[in-house]
Amino acid sequence: MYRSFYPDWRVSQLHAVEEVCTAADNKVWVAIDNSGAILGFVAVKLHSESSMGEIYMVAVDPDYQRQGIGTALMEFALDWMQVAGMSVAMVETGGDPGHAPARCTYEKLGFRLFPVARYFKKLG
Repeated sequence: MYRSFYPDWRVSQLHAVEEVCTAADNKVWVAIDNSGAILGFVAVKLHSESSMGEIYMVAVDPDYQRQGIGTALMEFALDWMQVAGMSVAMVETGGDPGHAPARCTYEKLGFRLFPVARYFKKLG
C-alpha cells in the first residue's frame, strides 16, 4: 500500500514539506545552530473549534537526530499551543519501524496512542 501512496517517497516528502511550510494556516518554527544551519523544524495547525493543536509535521536533519532537537521543537510547540488556548495536542505518525523514534519521542512527551482502525485495499 505504501508504494501506491508514495511511489517515490523522496518526491512525496519534498512536496509535503513545501506544502506544510507555506500553508497560511500553519505556524512553523525552525531550529538553527550558531552558524545559521537549519537543524529541523516543527509545523503546528490550530483547530480552534475543538480546542486542539496539531503537530502537523516535525523533522530533524538526520545528521542532528538523537540530540534532543525534536524534543525541544515539540516542547516549544506544545507550550505555544497551550498559550494559544488549546486544551488538547495531537500528532500522527506511521506505525512502521522507521517511525519508531518519533513514536518514542511522542510517548516520552506524554502523548498516548488513540486506537483507530483505518482499512485500505489496493484495487487492480
